[in-house]
Amino acid sequence: PQVPPPIARKSAARVVLNVEVREHKDTLADGVPYTYWSFGDETPGKFIRVREGDLVETHLSNHPDNSLAHNIDFHGATGPGGGGEASFVAPGHSATFTWRAMRPGLFLYHCVAPPAGLHIANGMYGLILVEPKGGLPPVDKEYFIIQGEFYTQGKYGERGPQHFAMDKALREEPEYVVFNGHSGALMGSSALKARVGESVRLYLGNAGPALTSSFHIVGEIFDSVYGEGGILANQHNVQTTSVPVGGSSMVEFRADVPGDYTLVDHSMFRAFNKGAM
Repeated sequence: PQVPPPIARKSAARVVLNVEVREHKDTLADGVPYTYWSFGDETPGKFIRVREGDLVETHLSNHPDNSLAHNIDFHGATGPGGGGEASFVAPGHSATFTWRAMRPGLFLYHCVAPPAGLHIANGMYGLILVEPKGGLPPVDKEYFIIQGEFYTQGKYGERGPQHFAMDKALREEPEYVVFNGHSGALMGSSALKARVGESVRLYLGNAGPALTSSFHIVGEIFDSVYGEGGILANQHNVQTTSVPVGGSSMVEFRADVPGDYTLVDHSMFRAFNKGAM
């Protein structure tokens, strides 16, 4: 969940992104292996940070061991397909395209190769922040969290290798609703940390592909919310914020009281029975 530091420069620049698509096995939950499709080695893909006006040169390669064609769609890019049309590549091939980050905000990126829902549901997503020219207000800690769904043939927690279940996806009934690609991804030694008195900004995304997120921190109130990924704080003293499918939000709070805090999708059966905690 680490976020690159704020961009120090004030002027636009040429930024080169190298992204490789991998289909690889990882653990969805304890004792539950799953084959992920991801940008890089992890789901979600790395958090990308650019500045408004930057020219973003994107190199997308599809690992030769992969089984399907893939591409990448940046919600922060304007133009046909957000880059999806320009980056459609078969296994063992690569593509390069360039786009300018014209609008500031927090944006999702994901694969849109058909069927797009299948690629997203297998883990192909990440976040890109286009900083405004003057930057965002400084904070002490920044982390990113993306909610996503997994539609497995076995029930939640059923041990052993699991495979994608299209019938559940068409009904929009995931077995897993999780943060950062795995059940318990932000628990234990992977918990987000801050000291008392520090300000924290969370960059939130919702890859879906079906369910709106009701993001909440038990025992905290958001000082500011940047609704739907805009770069102006438009809500204050907020208990729960909605993050639409294919959308984002930014929330800020100050850590006032020491202890452990639980992050949830406040749709409670998802939190307690599907992993959104």
